[in-house]
This record gives sequence, C-alpha cells and structure tokens, in this order.
Amino acid sequence: MVYETNNTTIDDALERIWAGERLDRTDGIALMAQPIDALSEAGGAVRDHFGDGTVDACSIVNAKAGNCAEDCGFCAQSVHFDTGIETYGFLGPEKILEAAKRAERDGAQRFGIVVAEKGVSKERRPEEWQEVLESIRLVRDECDLEVDASLGILTEEEAKILAAEGINHYNHNIETSPRYFPEIVDTHSFEDRVKTLEIAKDAGMDLCAGVILGMGETPTDRVDAAIALQEIGISSLPVNVLNPVAGTPLAKRGVSITTEEIVKTVAVYKLLHPNSRVRLTGGREVNLEPDEQHLPLEAGADGLLTGDYLTTEGQSPGDDIDIIERAGLEPNQETNEFDPEAVKARNRDGASDSPPETQASTGPEPGDD
Repeated sequence: MVYETNNTTIDDALERIWAGERLDRTDGIALMAQPIDALSEAGGAVRDHFGDGTVDACSIVNAKAGNCAEDCGFCAQSVHFDTGIETYGFLGPEKILEAAKRAERDGAQRFGIVVAEKGVSKERRPEEWQEVLESIRLVRDECDLEVDASLGILTEEEAKILAAEGINHYNHNIETSPRYFPEIVDTHSFEDRVKTLEIAKDAGMDLCAGVILGMGETPTDRVDAAIALQEIGISSLPVNVLNPVAGTPLAKRGVSITTEEIVKTVAVYKLLHPNSRVRLTGGREVNLEPDEQHLPLEAGADGLLTGDYLTTEGQSPGDDIDIIERAGLEPNQETNEFDPEAVKARNRDGASDSPPETQASTGPEPGDD
C-alpha cells in the first residue's frame, strides 16, 4: 500500500490504482459519496505518485469573440443570447503572438488559440483558416510555449494540418454527461463533440477535454462525464465551474455549486484519471473564496488556466503562483523557464504592456461554440 486514508472504499480504490487498474463508473459513484477529507488526501496522493509535484499553467487568447451560432446555455458568446459582450473578428497573427509573449512572461507552459464558433472552416473561410495557421507558426517559432488550439468542430483534413503545424493539445470540452448534455445545448449533440475529439486524436494531437460544474447536473452526471473522457482518452481534464453570465439561460436558472462539491469532484476525477492533468479553469475565483482556492490543488489538481477569462476578468498569474505555493506545490517550468518572483512582482505593480484584447486569457468555456 502506497498510501492509506483509513476509509475502506477509498483505500481499496487506491490499491487498484497503484496496481495499474482503471477505476470504473461504479467506483466513481461510490467515491463521490465519501467524506471530503479522505477524498482530498487520496487525490493528492495519486497526484504525488504519478506526477512531478508541479502545477502546469496554460493561457489562452480569445482570438475571435461573439456571434457564435450555437446555443450552449452557459456561453456569453452565443448569438442567441443578449449578454452585451464585445464582439470582434479574428485578431490576426501579430496580435495573437503578442498575447502569447505575455503568457510566456507570466509563466505559462502552453498557449491556446481559441475561436468562438462552431468550427474554423478551411473550405468556408479559407482566409481565416490561413490566419490561424500563420498564428500557430508565429507562436511556435518565437515563444518557448507548447501551442494548443480550440477551434470547434474539425474535419479529418483540418486535424491533420493542425497536427502537422505542431499543435500539441486540441481542446474541445464535452461540458457534462451524455444524459445531461441536451439540457445545455440544442444545436449540436454530445456525439458531435466526441467525434471531433476522435478526429483530433487520430491525427496525432493530444486531447484537452473537460467539463463545467454547477450547471444543475447531479454527482452521477459528473462521474459519467469523467467516464466518457476515459473512453475518449485525454491527457488534460479542465474543470470549469459555472460563472453565470447575465443573459444566458443558465444565469436565469439560478444554479449553484458548493466548495465541497468542487473539491470532491476534483479528487474523484484525479482517481479516475491518475495519468492526466486535472486542470482548474474558469469560474474558480467566483465560486471559491480566496482562502479556498488552494483546496482543489491539495485534492489532486495539477494544472491551471491562468489570467483573464474569455469574456470576464480573472485573477493575475502572480496570484495563481501564490495559490500553487500555498498548496505545497511548484509551478511547472518544463517548457518555459521563468522567475516566479518576477511574475508576482510584476503583477503587484499592475504592469501590462499589451492591450486588453490581446492579453492572454482563460475562460469558462474554452473551445466551446
């Protein structure tokens, strides 16, 4: 036994994880019912056993904002909802590069180019497609960052081109369980999302796919989403928490989630996905008090999206480094070596040398339509 919590259900699960066995849906449902303290200890133990003691930070840029034809009920960028956000077309390669350089200075290890629409289409919008490719090349060639992308639905040809251009991870969240998905989106299906992930994986890209908690789903839905991601095969599991934006259907529903639910879900996800980065992403600042934000990291999370959201402000990368250190962990520097103290000092001084629309950002719905 590598680690014991003195909780029979959890310790039996840990024994099987140490032996290389993958936990299933029955395990996940049973684990979700266990006490938070024991679950948190177990999630942290799994992270420590399979990981390197670091938290991997990534940033994204909202490369094209608003006017999306899809009706995802959480998304401020859907044309179906009056949310009052700023809309703009594709920023262009130079502005994308500017955002990437800022992310690099702020300690990110990977940088994602996000476009809010059903899919960047090589056939329907060839000029925009070429701008996307040029942006990827610029960031790849001029920054010490892994380049990721979140461009919506892909064809096999598009996926092969992106892989050849050096895209590391393709992000396309499944949002929730197959059962609950139709409660959130009408204009496309859960299976549509899975198909794009399969196409991206077959082309040679790693997958970043996760969920949004707090949309009214049940604990069993949270487990079922994680099991679906097991079947797909991912290396990064972003855990968003709903930050209701006025004008969206989910804001009108008044759904919510507790700190305990967030922490327990993160721990169970780490047990179900021991070899993947479980990444804290959008909505954590508004759903967790400042003195609680380290708790999901202690429960097994080992990744963060850092910086501003797609359509709302987040907290500074310096604050995120403080949270990482409070959890007894260190920022990952495998791809991009940086000085954490310099990042914290720059953020304390309020330094910003790029306009808001090109600042590296994160969001509650990265990669969604």
